[in-house]
Amino acid sequence: MTTLRSETVKPVAVAPPRRRRHGSVLPVLLVAPAVLLLVLFTFAPAVYAFVLSVLKVQVTGGLLGTSTAQVFAGFENYVDTLADPEFWDSLGRMLIIAVIGVPATLFFATLFALCLDANRARLTGIWRLAIFLPYAVPGVIASLLWGFLYLPATSPIGGQFIDYFGNTGIFFAVANVATWGVIGFNMVVLFTAVRAIPKEIFDAAQIDGASELQIALRIKLPMIAPALSMVALFSVIGALQLFNEPTTLKPLTNAISSTWVPLMRVYSDAFVNNNIYGGAASAFTLLVMTVAATVLVNVIGNRISKRSAR
Repeated sequence: MTTLRSETVKPVAVAPPRRRRHGSVLPVLLVAPAVLLLVLFTFAPAVYAFVLSVLKVQVTGGLLGTSTAQVFAGFENYVDTLADPEFWDSLGRMLIIAVIGVPATLFFATLFALCLDANRARLTGIWRLAIFLPYAVPGVIASLLWGFLYLPATSPIGGQFIDYFGNTGIFFAVANVATWGVIGFNMVVLFTAVRAIPKEIFDAAQIDGASELQIALRIKLPMIAPALSMVALFSVIGALQLFNEPTTLKPLTNAISSTWVPLMRVYSDAFVNNNIYGGAASAFTLLVMTVAATVLVNVIGNRISKRSAR
């Protein structure tokens, strides 16, 4: 009788696969140009602006004042900027335009995105292009076109009866130009987010008897909350960078001064009044405010997105 012996099979050690070196280098090479451009055209100018903001020109040479020299000024330029009432007035005017433009941008961009995604929508490609087209028009040209539409002598939209260039109407006029130019881009962002939602969710909602309006309000809107937060962030940053529209409309009305919004004040200080150090302090102050507003909007958007996901 043969006795069978059970032998223990030892596992064979398998060497781990070798990582390819070019696999870790390739992402770095792809990202490097973007990082380089970011450093050269964003971080470097910001650092240079901060350096200029803590300097000032001091006249030397006794009573004759024969020469000038750059000296360290500390935070003197920042104190002058924050103590200037016109800086706060320009900031307030910018906030008024933001209060008008940002909700309007979110509303119309979301409305167009949901309408284009509706089952009954036809010729969506043409409508999507038509809505996006204003974004391709440069801001200066768009402001000139709207300026002619606002002028009473040439206006086909009631310029004879509505004072678009009045002290109150100018806020809506500028906000309209700024909003008209960015709705198309934001609509594309939101439309892409809506199209990324699985279609099975809509089919299940329709089987349960949900109407298209209910699907849009109770399913689509909560699921594109992160995209809405991003659009809101873009809109706030754009409002803080308002410059082209009021500068282009300035020759057409007395309601817009050379320091009407903060960036116009920075330009006036640096390149008109030859106060480049004060302009740098104003620009860096606006940069800090922009970063703070960005962080605040991002935090609020993340909280809204988390609540919508529950």
